[in-house]
Amino acid sequence: MFAMIGSVVVLVCVLGGFLMSGGNLLLLWHPSEIIVIIGAALGAFMTSNPLKVVKASFAGAVGLFKKPRYEREDYVDILKLVYDLLVKSRKEGLLAIEADIEDPSKSAVFSKYPKVLADHHMLDFITDCLRLMVGGNLDPNELESLLEYELETHHKEAAEPAHAVQKVADALPGFGIVAAVLGIVNTMAAIEGADTATIGAKVGAALVGTFLGILVAYGFVGPIAAAMEGRAHEEGKAFEVVKMALVASVRGYPPQVAVEFARKLLFSDIRPTFADLEAHLKGKAGAK
Repeated sequence: MFAMIGSVVVLVCVLGGFLMSGGNLLLLWHPSEIIVIIGAALGAFMTSNPLKVVKASFAGAVGLFKKPRYEREDYVDILKLVYDLLVKSRKEGLLAIEADIEDPSKSAVFSKYPKVLADHHMLDFITDCLRLMVGGNLDPNELESLLEYELETHHKEAAEPAHAVQKVADALPGFGIVAAVLGIVNTMAAIEGADTATIGAKVGAALVGTFLGILVAYGFVGPIAAAMEGRAHEEGKAFEVVKMALVASVRGYPPQVAVEFARKLLFSDIRPTFADLEAHLKGKAGAK
């Protein structure tokens, strides 16, 4: 919603300023210029990116107008889930959670957290990490290094749509110039026998192409790319939280301390307080 407000502010201020200076909005309406600029940008975007990135880019742009995937309550659920699994493995041994990670949908632990269970990316990450702990003989440094590589790959893949959209934003002023040049070509072709008003209208229409290319690039597409990158970075925190808790557990820290290490990684606006998280953990422990 905040992204939509920003886009509306850009549009209102630009068009409002144009009207205040005595402009007429109809002077900016040239469908041919829009087709040249937007069509060329879309075609170049599709040419330069695989279908997976194209789909993810559109999904990411639309997702900006929705709530973030992980909010404060979701992070609390993730921390509580990891805590429950670590407590069970500490009390009953690592092999006790093998059935939970092999079929999470039938697990009594995972079933308490339906939102995590529905997030297949997060679910796969948690279960894969726990498989390494159950079946491998990795020391903490090896496990941390391996998870770092996995997170690096995840973050790079998550950032690809934003980078692709940013490249479109960088190219849009150029496509605006293309539209303007085409408009000037038409003006030159019609100059013979045309009066000053006609020539001025055609030159003005050509300049609208440059205006639209710059406005769409810096007022809409560029900010959308930046917001997509920020959203991807924020969502990556959830995976870092899981990694930190599990690595801390492998290092020998008790579950509550391991979860506290993970809590410290969260940004201040979504981080639960120590007392709040402790109350949640004790509540779940008391329910066992």
